[in-house]
Amino acid sequence: MSVGHVKAGALALFGMAASLAAAAPPQTGDVVITVTDLRSSKGVVRACMTTRADIFPKCIKDPGAFRVVVPASGKVEIRFTGVKPGQYAIALLHDENNNGKADRAMGMMPKEGYGFSRDAPVNMAPPKFKDAVFALGEGTSRVTIKMRYFL
Repeated sequence: MSVGHVKAGALALFGMAASLAAAAPPQTGDVVITVTDLRSSKGVVRACMTTRADIFPKCIKDPGAFRVVVPASGKVEIRFTGVKPGQYAIALLHDENNNGKADRAMGMMPKEGYGFSRDAPVNMAPPKFKDAVFALGEGTSRVTIKMRYFL
């Protein structure tokens, strides 16, 4: 076999491998969120997960965010499926009166429960994305978020 044939064969194999890699579907995973410490089974739990630091925790402004609303109950588990690997942060709201917004006392203090991935701290303001962000790879990732209440 000549050197030219070997090179041509190697190029053909490389081309086939590249086209197979390009045709492979993107790998995705699931995020399963267990919500703890709900103070009541009133209303719903609103969850959103975003990659956008500029709008976190107001994920409603992100059309690409994963969002779900589930009934509040003794045990709440939320699942986002088909999630591409990346950097994400999660925000939860226990919307006890199911009015679609976070109610506040005196315009500032939250009257309803809230929670964030990585148990990001709330210090006179919502947490920053960098405090709540976590890396998501392929497969299933499990996250536990404790619901907190200011009042």
